[in-house]
Formats: sequence, structure tokens, C-alpha cells
Amino acid sequence: MVPSYSTIPQLITERAVHSADHPAIEHDGVTLSYAELDVRRRRAAAALLAFGINKGDRVAIWAPNCSEWIIAALAIHSVGAVLVPINTRMKGLEAGYILERSGARLLFCAGDFLGARYPALLAEHRPATLEQLVVIGDTEPGELDWVGFVAQGQGVDDAAVLARAAAVGPDDLSDLMFTSGTTGHPKGVMTRHGQNLRGVAAWAGCMRLTTADRYLIVNPFFHTFGYKAGWLAALTAGATVLMEPVFDTRRVLSRIADQRISVLPGPPTLFHSLLAEPDLASFDLSSLRATVTGAATVPPILIERMRKELGFDIVLTGYGLTESCGFAAMSEATDDPLTTATSCGHALPGVELRCVDTAGNTVPAGQEGELLLRGYNVMAGYFDDPAATAANIDADGWLHTGDVGVLDERGYLRITDRIKDLFIVGGFNCYPAEIERLLANHPAVAQAAVIGMPDERLGEVGWAYVVAKQGEKLAEASLIAWCREQMANYKVPRRVLLVDALPTNASGKVVKYQLRERAGEAVQAGAM
Repeated sequence: MVPSYSTIPQLITERAVHSADHPAIEHDGVTLSYAELDVRRRRAAAALLAFGINKGDRVAIWAPNCSEWIIAALAIHSVGAVLVPINTRMKGLEAGYILERSGARLLFCAGDFLGARYPALLAEHRPATLEQLVVIGDTEPGELDWVGFVAQGQGVDDAAVLARAAAVGPDDLSDLMFTSGTTGHPKGVMTRHGQNLRGVAAWAGCMRLTTADRYLIVNPFFHTFGYKAGWLAALTAGATVLMEPVFDTRRVLSRIADQRISVLPGPPTLFHSLLAEPDLASFDLSSLRATVTGAATVPPILIERMRKELGFDIVLTGYGLTESCGFAAMSEATDDPLTTATSCGHALPGVELRCVDTAGNTVPAGQEGELLLRGYNVMAGYFDDPAATAANIDADGWLHTGDVGVLDERGYLRITDRIKDLFIVGGFNCYPAEIERLLANHPAVAQAAVIGMPDERLGEVGWAYVVAKQGEKLAEASLIAWCREQMANYKVPRRVLLVDALPTNASGKVVKYQLRERAGEAVQAGAM
């Protein structure tokens, strides 16, 4: 389905007319109707104009799920600027790199979150290109808070805001989302208003979202799952957005019961946690209607339990990546549990999928090959990186995903492996090269090689093989503790194995399959 609006500000304007009094957001005891949301995003947009934010400028958000996150994002979209979401699990060094790389002029930043003071984390890594920091939440002397930020726009006429929003077109960039690459440095994925809205509408259609839905978003807003398949999809359908900044099993179950939640997507780990709650039967989950989950493997029993014990009528699985606006394939509500669990569904309308061999030839149905996709959802490219763009999108417009998959006779996709070293920890993509680059900053580390290993709770976790510098001593516990200070927690290796040397081939490249074999043997022997 192609939506009638072609830009995100047009979407909100339309919703403010047709769903004016319907609740758009409920958070921390405050309810915003669609009309009120429209007013608040225009006032925030006025403040951005007061700060001199121009069309095409990058504006970042580094904060947990909250209503200000959505309002700030809509304001950024409304002035024609480009939203740069930053992972809240990143440390100052990582966030500083993204801010510098994107050239972001303004940052909406958390105050205190999960025991960390975010402005302080960033302080020594703040790039010169960042002109203004707006703190969402508790502020300290000298910091500009959200109320003070919005007040800066009081002198900006609403007509100027509306004119800027009207100048935004479907082919303008809406966001720049950074995803790690095999080079070890994050790459900025550029996507546009029109293509994102088309993908969001297709996703919302598969989920059968309506204005009656109450959508609890636990997935973080910095991720496509929480942003595009999250609050943007909810607003597209005219549903009500509710949110959680941090997942807590009993709190989520209580909110489902008390606030009559009908839609709750998430990674398999979320549903494993809900189903493992000893008091599950004491919560009224009768309002739950629809969900979507996804991973390389989803146990069929999980799909069955989600339907029987959590009460979902619609349980879907899907496939997408940041480079495809987060959308590519989805299952059908009528699919049986085995199909839902063992596939990612079929291509969305307007999207093509094919699997190819190493020579680029399409392989027969049922045979493995690298997954390629083509359609309206393919990114505009990597930010300021034409070489990487050309390496990932070929002359015929096919995006090379780096995933190995199988398409059956019906066109249903099953992901079987990954060409790249990527592994996924609890729904978050981890790239060994990036973790290895961060490990190399440790003064006692000479070499490091990271692999992904199966984990019952998180799907996969990182194991690091580390060679110490000559004359230096390392201990597993202390190195893991150091990692927790230097990188996002999902990137932190769960095991560190100290070795004298890494296995390499004739060209000096680390032979990682040998490391996986070693780790697998150790697990089987019970040594790990």
C-alpha cells in the first residue's frame, strides 16, 4: 500500500486533522492527542529554526525512549533536517565518533540514564562541529533543558515552520542511521521520507494496525525496530504509542494488564523472558492482539507458546536491515506456526528477493546463496562513502546483504548463515572488526579476534581470543571489565580466551573458523 502522504510532516498534519482528539502518545501519566502532538512538534521545529538548523543539516538524538524523542524526531523531519539516532548503550568515544562523522550540529541528549551522566560521557569526545546540546531529563547548571530549548522558538512565526515543512519532499533524506561495517568503523545509512513511509505502511498493513491499537514499544527508538516499525508505524495507523525505556518483565506484564496493550513486538529474548515469569498466569493478557519477532532462528515452540500462553492472535516474523529501511520480508497472519518460526516470510510488495552463488547467478529454489534485494526500500547509500555504496549496491540496483539464505518455491525466505562476520546479541548487530578495533585500544592487547558463539538466552554472544603484548599480563575478568567501560554492553565479549598466537593463513589473515572449532570443542568438553 502506497500512503497518500509522502513526507513525515505531511503524515502528522494529516493525522492532526483526521484523528485530532485521539490519543497519540501516553507516557509518564501524560496523554497527547494527535492535535497536541502536532502543536508540540511545530513548536520544537520553531526552536530548531531559531538555532539556525537548515535543510539537510544533521541533528542527533542520544536518549532512551520518551515522548520528547518522538517530538524531537518529528521536528527534525519537519524542518528538512536529517535525524541521526545514537545507540544509548554507546559510550562517549563511540557517540563522539558518530557525531563527528555525521557533522551533527545539535544533539538531544539524555541527562542521567542507567547510572551514567550522558553529557559527562561525551565531554572529552565532543566534536567541534557539535554546536548545541539539549538535555532531556535532569539537567545540571549551564545545560539547556527541553523546556528552555522549546522556548527559544517563541519568536519564530508558525508560518515559517509550515513553509519549511511544505518544502520537504519524498526524496529528501529523513534519517542517517549508523550501522557497523566489516571495516570496524560505523557507516551512515541514508534513507528518504517517501521510501520509509511506504515501508512503514506495508509493515503496518501486515500487522493490521488500527486506531484502536495501543502499541507498547520496548524496542529502543535508536533502532529501526523501535523507530520505523515502532512509533512511526503506530502514528501511520493512528494508533496510541506507549513506551518503556528499559525492559523489565514484571513491569511490562503489568502494563499489558493495566493499560490494555494490544501490540507488543520484540526480539525472541523478550518473549522468552515473559514466558519464564513464574507469575505469568496472574496477569490479564487478554488485550494482546499482534506481535512480530525475528532472528536467524526462532524455535517453533516459541511461536506456539506466544499464541497459547500470551494470547496473540497474530504472530509474525520478518526480515530487514538498516540498509533496506528496516523492511524487506514479512510472514502472513494466516501462516502456520512452523512456517512462521522457520522463515522470515516473503518479500513485501514492491520488493524483490533472490539468492545468488559466488558468480552472481540466481540459485534454484531451496538452494543456499547470498541474499540480494531490490526495490523502493534500498537505501540512498552510505553517507560520504561512494566506494562502500558501490560495493553494496550493484549497477542493477540489487543490495548485497551479506546474508546467506534460501528461498523456497513459494518465495518464503529462510536465513541460514552470514557471509560477513556479523553476529546478533539479543537483537543487536555486532561486528567483530569494530569490537577488535576497540580492544586494540587496551594498552596490553597486541591482537584480538572476536567470534560469535551460540547462547541460549541471547541467541549469540561474543568470544574474544586475545594475544597480550610482550611483557604484559592480562586477566579475563579485568579485560571484560575494561570493555564494559569502553563499549556498548552488547558488544562486550562474554568470554576472553588468552592465547599465545592467533591462527593465520598465508596472507596473515586470522582464520576464524579454526577459532570457532576450538571454542566448540571446549564447550563440548565442558571446559567452558
